[in-house]
This record gives sequence, structure tokens and C-alpha cells, in this order.
Amino acid sequence: MNTAVLAWLLAQLGPNTEQTDLATRYARLGSARKVAHEVLSERRARLLADPLRMTVDGVVTIDQSNNLAGLERQIAALVDVPAPDDAAAGEPGVDLVTAPIIPARRSR
Repeated sequence: MNTAVLAWLLAQLGPNTEQTDLATRYARLGSARKVAHEVLSERRARLLADPLRMTVDGVVTIDQSNNLAGLERQIAALVDVPAPDDAAAGEPGVDLVTAPIIPARRSR
């Protein structure tokens, strides 16, 4: 993972995101966009695991529904934000084709 990819990931996920975790995920997934999607999806799942709204009458109200909506918007926006390791539009991709080599005549 180069510095441009790391900078993009930190811009998408926040500067306090663990960089070694991002490097490990990038090595496994191979794409900055997939890393960002996975991290944001995990954050969304953590929010959904706990109650979104909790009220103690007359004392405190905690409401996480706006945080959930924000994460969902950020996940949806990842499709439109160009990542530094994306192929440029119209740039040909590298295809690897393998074929077995079979001799034309059998040897004796």
C-alpha cells in the first residue's frame, strides 16, 4: 500500500484509524475501496448491535440513528469517490490467459 492509498483511506475513515489494520486489510482485499467498504460496514454493524436510542427519563437521551444514517450515506458515496488505485476510465486492464502446451506429435 502506497502513501496515496493510505492518505485516501484515512480521509475516508478518519485520521484515528489504525494504519496497520488498514495495511493488513489492503493486502488481503487488494483494493482501497474494498477496505473502506469493509471498515465502514463493520462500524455500521457495531452500531446496529446496540440499541440505537436509549432514554433515561429526565437524565439523558442517547440517539445513534443519525450516526447510522451518516454511515449508510458514506457507504453509498464510496461508489462515486475515485480511489487512487482504481483503473482510469478507458484504461485497459491486464488479463492473464493460460493455456496448456500440447506437443503436435507424440514422441516414441
